[in-house]
Amino acid sequence: MKRLNGKIAIVTGASSGIGRATAKLFAQEGAIVVAAARRQPALDALVAEITKSGGRAIAIAGDIQDEACAKALVDIASEEFGGLDIAFNNAGTNGPMGPTPDVSLSSWNETISTNLTSAYLGAKYQLPAMLKRGSGSLIFTSTFVGYTVGMPGVAAYAASKAGLIGLTQSLATEFGPRNIRVNALLPGGTDTPMAEAWISTPEARSFVEGMHALKRIARPEEIAQSALYLASDASSFTTGAAMLVDGGVSINRT
Repeated sequence: MKRLNGKIAIVTGASSGIGRATAKLFAQEGAIVVAAARRQPALDALVAEITKSGGRAIAIAGDIQDEACAKALVDIASEEFGGLDIAFNNAGTNGPMGPTPDVSLSSWNETISTNLTSAYLGAKYQLPAMLKRGSGSLIFTSTFVGYTVGMPGVAAYAASKAGLIGLTQSLATEFGPRNIRVNALLPGGTDTPMAEAWISTPEARSFVEGMHALKRIARPEEIAQSALYLASDASSFTTGAAMLVDGGVSINRT
């Protein structure tokens, strides 16, 4: 039996990487997917692929920092498909990389807005829609950086992603009594376009792989499986979690 049969799910950052893999997996498991990202052509290709495989999806291009975009995604899920059961707030950015004193205020604010404020805006509209359904699963993509591992030169990224864990815990306690679960997914190094800034050379890739206990980085499809767990009833007693799916980078010392 399909694990998300009849569910309606929003997936942001769906044009590539973890978001794209997750949108495809959710659809494969029976969900109707509202896929969001900035690039309409990439979204259209995703929807075509899902449809060809027998799934159902709709693409909405927009900027997740825009409150109107957050509202529109929920409106479409509700008006076109009848409601909202799952939201995977996955879109994000690396932000500026380098010495922290050299980071401009505008770059700092842009990173916080993209990674943290956009998640708040998503939840602001997603939660009321889930309440109407009587249950829901809200998922944020955070990271081990700034949670179990400190890394130099990525202060804005670390701060914004760590903020997602605080948001997760607060929302989990606020909405748990009303049957809505809220969790953060913390991937390790993953082979995505966004990761190219970290693994742009063979030497850098080898170094990053070596940080992990598994001595490799993840495929986006592997992280998608963990998002599916949090979205499905298999995680019915899991909420407020910062779930590490990091290939052992948080515990590795070799």
